[in-house]
Amino acid sequence: MFNKLYRRFSFAGTILLMVLFSGCGRDLPTLNSFDTEAWKSDRNACGTYRATAATSLASQKEKLLALKEMQIVELLGRPDRNELYRRNQKFYYYYLKPSPDCPAYDAANSTRLAIRFNAMGLAKEVLIE
Repeated sequence: MFNKLYRRFSFAGTILLMVLFSGCGRDLPTLNSFDTEAWKSDRNACGTYRATAATSLASQKEKLLALKEMQIVELLGRPDRNELYRRNQKFYYYYLKPSPDCPAYDAANSTRLAIRFNAMGLAKEVLIE
């Protein structure tokens, strides 16, 4: 009797856990008026695409919140710079205007997209600085 009851609850518990974990995570958002391939090819903002796409991205930055690190990389490409902070927080930086690595660098006019990830690897803050 006990064995039958244990199997029934074990099976139901397994199904419940599978349903709960399958709902975790978000689909990759679509950014309106934003060409992800052109963004990725304009590393360090040495070209012109990132400067023109900055306003479109700034108006949609809330779509990046709660995405996982790998989802951000899939959407925006590898970051131009990254920083490991205390308590396993990470920052990804994407330049919007030419970076110090570009010949057209202007320190007074340099801006970048900063994404802060918490210890769980989720985007918690998206800023343009």
